[in-house]
Amino acid sequence: MKKVSNILTRKGNRVIAIDGGTTVLDALKLMSDKNIGSVVITEDGEYAGLLTERDYARKVILQGKSSLETQVREIMSTHFPRMIPENSVETCMHVMSENNIRYLPVFQGTQLCGIVSISDVVTETILSHEETIEQLKSYIQS
Repeated sequence: MKKVSNILTRKGNRVIAIDGGTTVLDALKLMSDKNIGSVVITEDGEYAGLLTERDYARKVILQGKSSLETQVREIMSTHFPRMIPENSVETCMHVMSENNIRYLPVFQGTQLCGIVSISDVVTETILSHEETIEQLKSYIQS
């Protein structure tokens, strides 16, 4: 059974983070430049939450706020379920589905060690299935 640690090993555990005082516009520019759908928000260097494209759409655009004036700490999401590297990929799928979310922070103790996206989970599942298929082919041919 594949684990979150497999995803982090494959994709790396580099996390893009910004301070909670950053404007929403600057956060969006960063997300666009890095081609990512979420960014970690920190307060005093510690994990505080995530800013997602969904947060922007629902908490800025639909509420008529200014991207130039609103700080990310005002609209970030703070109650994401936390994963650990030992959690299974299936657990991530379940948690994401149950909570209708696309991103999960991964912690080792109290330290953030990565972010897992729905895309990461799908990719890992596909790779796992391909590996199983190759093993079955090898078994059949021997």
